[in-house]
Amino acid sequence: MRKIILTCDSTCDLGDELVAKLGVTLYPFHIILKDQSYKDNIDITPDDLYKAYWEEKELPKTAAVSIGEFTEFFQKFVDDGCDVVHVTIGSGISSSPNNCKLAAEQFNGHVFVVDSRSLSTGSGMLVLEAAKRIEAGMEAKQVAEEIAALVPKTNVSFILDTLDFLHAGGRCSAVAKLGANLLSLKPQILVLNDAENCGKMTVGKKYRGKLDKVLAQYAKETLENHLDDLVLDTIFITHSGISQERIDLVKKVVQDTANFKNIYVTKASCTISSHCGPNTLGLLFMTK
Repeated sequence: MRKIILTCDSTCDLGDELVAKLGVTLYPFHIILKDQSYKDNIDITPDDLYKAYWEEKELPKTAAVSIGEFTEFFQKFVDDGCDVVHVTIGSGISSSPNNCKLAAEQFNGHVFVVDSRSLSTGSGMLVLEAAKRIEAGMEAKQVAEEIAALVPKTNVSFILDTLDFLHAGGRCSAVAKLGANLLSLKPQILVLNDAENCGKMTVGKKYRGKLDKVLAQYAKETLENHLDDLVLDTIFITHSGISQERIDLVKKVVQDTANFKNIYVTKASCTISSHCGPNTLGLLFMTK
């Protein structure tokens, strides 16, 4: 059986430790700031983006990975006699997954692409599941099929502290931004992972109050709404840059509400952080 290489977009937000442990190879997305192109989380960080916005009102842009780039990326693995399983960001929010699939078609069944229909550690959870199956000795095709079947079982949401970045990026109207700021609203953003939306986002509950209170309420309610169907193996607390005190607060609520075997805390990539801004935090887990 051919060796399997597990790869993913840099937007999976697994963090260096998990990436190394799982043996995942990441393909960095492009971040364009002030007409200069950077590799996501390699030569630019979310803090660099925030600084550029706060000091100069400069917002980064993200550019899709081309078919040619994906082809070159996969070519070296296939030339070495390996099969590839690649997990992408949701195709509803980026054109990169479609480019990835077109590149994969050139390799005669040796590259298998799974559209996570998600973002951040929503796709990261699928990478974890793929790694388990590869370690168990499954062939690449079966790994990809089983991971694709898990896509609807991912649960991804997060709380925004500010609408400034969504507004600056054209994803939130000035009226909505003003209303949220005046009312001290902290909106919950839900990621839609059905076949029609493939990772598009919508607004869930609108919390009101200071961020600490909102985060605790959000964490408790989100988990309690799924107590009957939680998969208690892994939960991610993923943030775009937030204080350790707030991370600890949310982690305690998680521990008090559900008995997860693994609680991972990870920081979002530039691609994700550039749209949500600092102090964003989400819970990402799987349901039965």
